Amino acid sequence: MRKGEATRERILEVAEASVLAKGFGATSIEEVIAEAGITKSGFFYHFKDKNELAHQLLRRYLTEDQRILDEVFGRGAELSDDPLQAFLIGLKLLAELMSDLPGGHPGCMIASICYQERLFDRGVVALNREAIESVNARIFGHLEAIAATCPPREPMDIAVMAEMLSCVIDGGIIMAKVTNDPERLVQQILAYRAFIKLQFSASADAAASGNRTIEAA
Repeated sequence: MRKGEATRERILEVAEASVLAKGFGATSIEEVIAEAGITKSGFFYHFKDKNELAHQLLRRYLTEDQRILDEVFGRGAELSDDPLQAFLIGLKLLAELMSDLPGGHPGCMIASICYQERLFDRGVVALNREAIESVNARIFGHLEAIAATCPPREPMDIAVMAEMLSCVIDGGIIMAKVTNDPERLVQQILAYRAFIKLQFSASADAAASGNRTIEAA
């Protein structure tokens, strides 16, 4: 990594830690400059203002989020050809990954931006919405594939069921921070996994039983 790239990455690391710890409004450029060990001109060489810093922080955070989702659900697909089992494996791997984070999950950049939208321009606000909708669409794709062969046990909008995962994770992060218990987030993800398993497994079992009856006849 070149020196300029290393400096930019250092600024983003420092700024992200501060924003997740106390919010964007309470994070000053001066604080970031001091912590990163750079000059003011060095900061403005990489970011024209605080709004651009927010934009790049969010993009960096989303890239990492997508990498994690690619990793856990990709591994699930490698281990099982069945859409339900692959998704359940992915959720288990996601819970294990969260459990292994030193000191627990640091916080959600999407939530941090959302809570202080008035501080940002439309580009940052739009990117934040795009980010959450992208995750929802991704989970919806998994659930839609499952529902194609195994309809949910109880009538429920698949899109709402997909959005639940983001709600569970963000709520779990808050619960873990307030109680100072990182395992609360892990437990919430596993609870969502149990919900998905309950919703679809009964249909899968019934379908399998029906196939065996047809074969026997």
